Amino acid sequence: MSNDLKSFIADIPDFPKPGILFRDISPLLKAPTAFRHVVNLMAKEVSDLKVAGIVAVESRGFLFAAPVAHEAGVPLILARKPGKLPGDRVRVEYGLEYGTDSLELKHGLVDPGSRIVVIDDVLATGGTARAAGDLVQKVGASVASYIFLVELLGLGGRDKLKDGAVSSLVQY
Repeated sequence: MSNDLKSFIADIPDFPKPGILFRDISPLLKAPTAFRHVVNLMAKEVSDLKVAGIVAVESRGFLFAAPVAHEAGVPLILARKPGKLPGDRVRVEYGLEYGTDSLELKHGLVDPGSRIVVIDDVLATGGTARAAGDLVQKVGASVASYIFLVELLGLGGRDKLKDGAVSSLVQY
């Protein structure tokens, strides 16, 4: 089914603005067999890496990372937008096309020295994934791998992720 995953991803032209071709994963999420296949592929990769946990990137990364963590039997740690986590947090700011954004981890959830996988739905320019990786490093852990459902090859995101392996199930 790996070769058929593209058939579960819809192309939406001119969204969210003219000239952008949006890759909509909603049809994949609606198809239990395809979604299960994606989770199984990601979980196998996580299990093979023998990592201490998964950092899931808000928000669509949560959709994949939660069942993958469950299936692989490893902890799930959420990388959230500012203001979403209580208590002591670690924050990393990153650049966007027009401004900046931030991601945060709740302090103490990632053990120093541990190996972590970062999971998100799409790798585009790499800014958000890079920020998640920087958070992992900031707490003294390392990124073993970044795993994505979709990778948009022409945007160069993979080039920003030199601190761990990068894999994606579907490339455009």
